[in-house]
Amino acid sequence: MYVASARPAERVRGKVPGTVVALGAVSLLTDVSAEMVTAFMPVYLLVTLNMSYAQFGFLDGLYTGATAVLRLVGGHLSDRSRRHKAVAAAGYGLSAVTKLIFPVVGASAFGIGATMAADRAGKGLRTAPRDALISLATPPDRLGAAFGLHRTMDTVGALLGPLVTFLLLYQVGTVAGPVFVVSACFAVVGLIVLVAFVRENPGPAPAGPRPSVRAGLALLRDAGYRKVAVASAVLGLATLSDAFVFILVQRATGAPLHLLALFPLGTALVFLLAAAPAGGLADRVGRWPVFLVGHVLLLGVYAVLLVPGTGYLGAGAALLLHGLFYAATDGVLSARVSALAPEALRASGLAVVQTGQALARFASSVAFGFLLQHAAFGTAVWTAIGSLLVAVLVAWRLKA
Repeated sequence: MYVASARPAERVRGKVPGTVVALGAVSLLTDVSAEMVTAFMPVYLLVTLNMSYAQFGFLDGLYTGATAVLRLVGGHLSDRSRRHKAVAAAGYGLSAVTKLIFPVVGASAFGIGATMAADRAGKGLRTAPRDALISLATPPDRLGAAFGLHRTMDTVGALLGPLVTFLLLYQVGTVAGPVFVVSACFAVVGLIVLVAFVRENPGPAPAGPRPSVRAGLALLRDAGYRKVAVASAVLGLATLSDAFVFILVQRATGAPLHLLALFPLGTALVFLLAAAPAGGLADRVGRWPVFLVGHVLLLGVYAVLLVPGTGYLGAGAALLLHGLFYAATDGVLSARVSALAPEALRASGLAVVQTGQALARFASSVAFGFLLQHAAFGTAVWTAIGSLLVAVLVAWRLKA
């Protein structure tokens, strides 16, 4: 078990351990860094570099899918070495370094793609060990609340990141250098907090299978775990990336282009307010029903895109539903998987599900980018709605 300023008695009383709070602070700072880049990229790639939707879809998918394989690696290494913090720190460090490489590659599509892949590889390396740290320090009946609190703190960073980007763009225009340098500074501070305030305190090796990639994949033999993995991947195939959601909302509502960098702020604000209540609700009524309801809310986001002339009201409604979607799905899925994976394979079990979801979302971004490039706007949106509706029905039938 790994503890940061948490006493064993806290587990007995049902409080969220200090580990969760410390890691939440790390994620807050790191998400300021990450969301600064996320908010800047659509403007930078589509407007400044004049990339097509198909090119943007590929790079956006790469930004998501590059995490896939390294999620398995990160999960395996942290389970095998039982040094979850060290593996997570390597991932946070890699992402921090890439922020300084972005200005160097300039307008090179290959350079941007490679740097985005390295940035997301860092995220892939750290995500499973970080979530394992949270789940191993938290009593089973408080997993939803713990992940909800962590995602709330994470979302404070997601809230601040686009705001910092907007202020920089307002002051200096669409100049890439300042955005990436400030982003790197936040990432480095997050890494310092991880090293200084999250302490490793490993106990005896837990009972269970010896950690390995094969053992992690072997969890798919369990029917309950397999249903969750398959359903989350199917839903990932029908989930548009955040960047595409924000681009579509701007096009559908006619909001000024310069406000595009602020759209993630709206999603993050709703997520901030709803993540902890959604996690607590999932603990009480069931994590999988809440997860599915989240995707029904995403259907609402897509439906808003089909209503013409909604302006700021439509943009606000879409961002509200988008934030509720994340509140009901992000930490809730990790809590559900944590309850199914044995302690000895906790990080690997989380990584297998997250890898399937990341690969599915990579395919989704590439496919939707080509669709938006070559089909009418309405056709693309109706395709997204139909795909997500089918995916929700499949996931519901699996009863995971």
